[in-house]
Amino acid sequence: MVKRLPSTSRVSESPVVRRTKEAASDAVFVAKKLLRSTGKAAWIAGTSFLILVVPLIVAMDREQQINELESQQANILGTPSSHSLPLTN
Repeated sequence: MVKRLPSTSRVSESPVVRRTKEAASDAVFVAKKLLRSTGKAAWIAGTSFLILVVPLIVAMDREQQINELESQQANILGTPSSHSLPLTN
């Protein structure tokens, strides 16, 4: 059994120590809450990116490949491609 000195028990029960412990506890609570909400926001942003942006990138890449293929075929056949024709009004 550990015997406490009277001065030690008075210090640990002082209002300053109690308030410091409460402030530290509040700081830990806020930090945990912030980390949890930041993680949720990151998950939402990542999921939204996958659902909205990735299909757009794939479609744009597919369109680019089709344009390049049409240009190559037009060069082989000797006809101008629709992308190289001048616009007329």
